[in-house]
Amino acid sequence: MIILICDDDREIAGAIARYLQIEGYDALLAYDGKQALTILGQSEVHLIIMDIMMPELDGLLATMEIRRERNIPIILLSAKSEDTDKIIGLNVGADDYMTKPFNPLELIARVKSQLRRYTMLGSMQAPDGDGVYSAGGLVLDDSSKTVTVDGEDVRLTPLEYKILLLLIRNPGRVFPIDEIYERVWGEDCLGAGSTVTVHIRRIREKIEINPREPKYIKVVWGIGYKMEKMDGSPSG
Repeated sequence: MIILICDDDREIAGAIARYLQIEGYDALLAYDGKQALTILGQSEVHLIIMDIMMPELDGLLATMEIRRERNIPIILLSAKSEDTDKIIGLNVGADDYMTKPFNPLELIARVKSQLRRYTMLGSMQAPDGDGVYSAGGLVLDDSSKTVTVDGEDVRLTPLEYKILLLLIRNPGRVFPIDEIYERVWGEDCLGAGSTVTVHIRRIREKIEINPREPKYIKVVWGIGYKMEKMDGSPSG
């Protein structure tokens, strides 16, 4: 698989590339957001590691641009550790966020985790199921890994898709935030509830007519989220 590393610090980018190559991945290097977009237009890429603070085009703006067309996993790197910076990164479309300095082995572990989700839920995997789930005008076809709202295609990242699949398969059931995180991310929540909230917000922006008055995904205050029961129960 091919990993695009985008960091204006060439020493850091090169070190990450060497660790990835030891694990058997191919690495492409870019040193600002514009170079990253150019490479994406020319090469097949399966995951992006993107620094935030860069010249020409920073990592946040580059991530926003990439998300207009592609759903591949993006891991942001930043020297800032505040929760607000992490939430901003997730809001613009990142799948994960690491603070510099970081342990290279942890970065590799996160790369592998994101790629597993991408191959399981993203466009790289051939259909392997036949479940079709619906709630009103929202339809998720798990065989083709597609989502539509009133017949219009909706583009979700692998994590967004997995959250929506969990909820739509269990209409009316309230899932605590910690449980959503543990089921989707496959690890203990450990205070990562804000990550779930950000991803839910992004899903709502894509499937709801008015995200502030959601029709499909409802919040149950103090507990978590549920998929509203509607005509069209799960058929798979």
